Amino acid sequence: MLYGRDGESGLLRGLLAEAAGGTSAALVLYGEAGIGKTALLDELAAGAGRARVLRTVGIEAETELPFAALHQLLRPALDRLGVLPGPQADALRSAFGLAAAGGQDRFLTGLAVLTLLSEHAGEDPVLCLVDDAQWLDRPSLDALAFAARRLDAEGVVMVFAMREPQPLGLPELRLDALDPAAVTALLDGRDAAGLPPHVRERIAAEAAGNPLALIELPRSLSAEQRTGLLGPLPAAPGDPSPSNRVRAAFGARIDRLPAPTRAALLVAAADDTGDLATVLRAAGATPEALEAAETADLIRLDGTTLVFRHPLVRAAAYRSATLARRIAAHRALADTLDGAEHADRRAWHRAAAATAPDETVARELDLAAERATGRQGTASASAAHERASQLSPDPADRRRRLVAAAQAAADAGQFQRVAALLERTEDAAQSAELARVQAALQLNEGSAVRAVEVLLAVADAARPILVEAFHAARSAGVPELVARVAARARTLPTGPHDTLAAAAALYGDEDGDGHGDGDGDGGGRGTVREWPFGGAARDGDLLFSERFLAAHATHALADHGLARDLATLLLAHCRAQGLLGWQATSLHLLAEARLALGELESAATGAAEGLRIAQYAGLDHRACYLRTTLAACAAIEGDEPRSRELAETALAHATAHDLGAAVLHAHHALALNHLGGGDPAQALAHLDHPLTGPPVLNAFLLPDLVEAAARSGADRTAVAATARAQAWAARSATPAAHALAARCRALTSTDAHAEAAFDSAVALGEQAGGSLELARTRLLHGEWLRRRKRRSDARRVLREAMEAFEKAGARPWAERARAELRGTGEVIDATSATATPLGRLTPQEREVVRLAAAGHSNREIAAQLFLSPRTVGHHLYRAFPKLGVASRDQLAHALGEPPTRQKTG
Repeated sequence: MLYGRDGESGLLRGLLAEAAGGTSAALVLYGEAGIGKTALLDELAAGAGRARVLRTVGIEAETELPFAALHQLLRPALDRLGVLPGPQADALRSAFGLAAAGGQDRFLTGLAVLTLLSEHAGEDPVLCLVDDAQWLDRPSLDALAFAARRLDAEGVVMVFAMREPQPLGLPELRLDALDPAAVTALLDGRDAAGLPPHVRERIAAEAAGNPLALIELPRSLSAEQRTGLLGPLPAAPGDPSPSNRVRAAFGARIDRLPAPTRAALLVAAADDTGDLATVLRAAGATPEALEAAETADLIRLDGTTLVFRHPLVRAAAYRSATLARRIAAHRALADTLDGAEHADRRAWHRAAAATAPDETVARELDLAAERATGRQGTASASAAHERASQLSPDPADRRRRLVAAAQAAADAGQFQRVAALLERTEDAAQSAELARVQAALQLNEGSAVRAVEVLLAVADAARPILVEAFHAARSAGVPELVARVAARARTLPTGPHDTLAAAAALYGDEDGDGHGDGDGDGGGRGTVREWPFGGAARDGDLLFSERFLAAHATHALADHGLARDLATLLLAHCRAQGLLGWQATSLHLLAEARLALGELESAATGAAEGLRIAQYAGLDHRACYLRTTLAACAAIEGDEPRSRELAETALAHATAHDLGAAVLHAHHALALNHLGGGDPAQALAHLDHPLTGPPVLNAFLLPDLVEAAARSGADRTAVAATARAQAWAARSATPAAHALAARCRALTSTDAHAEAAFDSAVALGEQAGGSLELARTRLLHGEWLRRRKRRSDARRVLREAMEAFEKAGARPWAERARAELRGTGEVIDATSATATPLGRLTPQEREVVRLAAAGHSNREIAAQLFLSPRTVGHHLYRAFPKLGVASRDQLAHALGEPPTRQKTG
């Protein structure tokens, strides 16, 4: 029976009742040890009815064993693995050691958990109970939290119980101490019922409303103490908190057990399998040795499994033993756990038993780290490398393993841990490996400028270091740093495709004037006539960082169609190889390329996916850039509040971390809101920054800067920016770059030359294929024509612009074109709408419907959007009536798109 928990119990029962109707929920229960979390979970499980209950518990000794807790939870559902999409099933099999490590990313493992829970539910709800979650191994906790954050319409309830809340992004409920009435009721109904009043009062005071303390403290009293003749409570050493007093009480009960029982309990406490045979074999004991502990209600024997009644019992059994006995217990377990399947546990037990440096044990931990990395348990790998470092006799090995621990922590997104590990490597030589970890930390948590400095400080920096330096320097957006990296790159021997040499030419305009020869063919000082970036990005033998540098260069050169194709290729490689961080980065490039091509919906979808991955992986600097892309998409769509929120969040992070390029992108997104709304002066306030260095660094904002300046009367600014745009186009030699440069010339030229420039911009824009930029050129041309009273010409151009904007969903620009058309005297159909059919849907429904209209099945959509198939079906069910359709094969027509292949979900 529970006392004083009616509200909490009712809340949990309500979540389970809603799950019977298909609604999912997740909740974190937190509070001190003994406060009643486990009791609430037990009550919920007992009253689960037809719900399928899955349960796991965190064990302190298992915190470094990747996916141990997740395997315990999902074991009853593993018979459904076969119905999961192949990559998801492979990810779980790899995580659980059921198949060879395949390099799947952590994101895919979390998605597999979500899908498996949805499949396991069937027609009945699923109740997932995760007790003592503070001791879950990090890979398990990450995967479960990922799935919990995406629960929607699966009929799944997931409850985490832990002592202190963690930033899991889930609703939380704190369990406080029992009120006085509940304390009295509990004491009346338990072992304290017959105690003298002053003893009961002392117990109530010492327990401080902790239910477990109220139960266990009376049990720990001797006969004399129960009569009140002696002090009523055993002393609690150290912290006198209720949980510590309970642990002391458990320790006192354990101390009264026979020696063989205490020895077996110690081995069980050090063990993490709960396997009774393993415990007895390591302890050299028989089942009879545990009878006294079972009778004392300290443990429960369930078939072949030994379970401690409470984690504090396990803690008391372990911590009350001497160091020598604990070491002996770990050695005995290491000797008992034979076989390859126990290699990780064996390594950790030997590490726990080590009292001095031991290279043999350190090497075993290195192997455990490699296995954990292969199963995407990077946090566990980091812990193994760190402990191996502590056990390394040789200082060089100690430093090497510490750097490896920091690198694994960075891969896990644990950058606070990275910083702590790097503090212990201050006396280490500045190796390339150390520099790369330091730079990753600086880029994410510190300063992009400092990241470049760290990489350039490496003596004889090889190609991988300088490639990363290029990436960091572009993020910093400081021309002098970019020039320094370019200069270093020129000293290297020529490599495959000459990627670094080409990058040095593209970014190495050292004097900062940005002037080529102006002939438009990409010639002139510091240029190359045939950029090698396409071949480099496709070369699977190159480092991925170099391939991405090449792909990004094609976008910087305004060859956006090629950039989109290369980003798609690199994204597929990332998904296949489990490169989580690069996956978010590739999605960012893909979204930027699509946005430049006017593919607004797909750009926003890709950027949203990238942001989810970046947040999951702890990549704050990449999340910053993705927010600027989403802000630009929202601005073009006309969602100014969302655009402003995203841009300002990104701007704050970018400013604090010296991400100069992200600062410009955030201001650019804010300016787009004003340009779309017809306020060029406010747009100019965001865009008018000192622009130095090679134009390629800030070419993306030059056309909008020219437009804002020209329409605001800031002629000198417009002319200067036009010169940079022309220099960029000469360096790029792509139709899209020349189209935008021509548009800039048209806005800053006299009437005699403006018309020819507009005509050139339209012709080149049609060749480039960027529908949105072409529509903007036509809008500006139409405005120019109307001001010169050429109404008939203006109508034709403005009508084309308006239709393109409406098709793209660029509502503010469509309204501008419509207003200009009215100014020419054209009557606009009042039923003409600036919103696309997708605008009637929520953002999540919009993503689902767009993919369904393209012919993707529910499972394919779920995999792409990181949802469960059941949730995808739920979104389609809600979207159909909004779009006026009855089935998915009508979606393409409703959205005004050509029909595509159709699948059933």
